[in-house]
Amino acid sequence: MEQLAIKLLGFAAATCTTVAYAPQFIKVWRTRSTEDISLGMFLVMLLGLVLWLLYGLFSGDVPLIIANAITIILAGGILLMKLKYG
Repeated sequence: MEQLAIKLLGFAAATCTTVAYAPQFIKVWRTRSTEDISLGMFLVMLLGLVLWLLYGLFSGDVPLIIANAITIILAGGILLMKLKYG
């Protein structure tokens, strides 16, 4: 597979997994309700995202870096609201 096609595939996957957090973030932001969100899941998920970001930084993988940096902001925001409102 060509390098450009591989990068585009990476950006497409990164976009899907990052955008998936947006509806939950918006819902929690609007309702201030986090009772149905698992604190443990978000703690583990955030750790995984940080590890993926580090992997992306060390390997120079731009789709991983961008996606995980944005997803850390979204998931971290949900986690902070869970701690504040939940």
